[in-house]
Amino acid sequence: MNALERHINGLFGDTRVLSARLEKGFIRVPTAELQDTDDAIHLKLELLGLETKDLDIQVTQDAVHISGERKSQTQTENNGTTKSEFYYGKFKRVIPLSARIQNTNVTADYKDGILNLTLPKTEQEKNKVVKLNLEQPAA
Repeated sequence: MNALERHINGLFGDTRVLSARLEKGFIRVPTAELQDTDDAIHLKLELLGLETKDLDIQVTQDAVHISGERKSQTQTENNGTTKSEFYYGKFKRVIPLSARIQNTNVTADYKDGILNLTLPKTEQEKNKVVKLNLEQPAA
């Protein structure tokens, strides 16, 4: 499991995924998708079954911190048993960003368990151009 977690973290650069060990496994953290455009970074998080009141999202200029809790709603009747593959409990995830953003201008849309964040880049990041000199020095 640790090797898989390290591999997943590697896909997102230095993403730090915090998982708490349970009796029978791990608490899963939300899956994420990042799209980097000229003007903004678009982050999509899968938060199925969570209400906004159960989420805490903090955005700095270089990372998105998300934590929350998925609460069990399963009720077992008299002498009944329930088997579930759903996961419940608290989670925390930090997603580092590839560019500095204007964290005061972030927009969010949460619909059908999918959180979409638009993280506008700072003007310095938008205008960052590096000119390479390919000429050979005179000998």
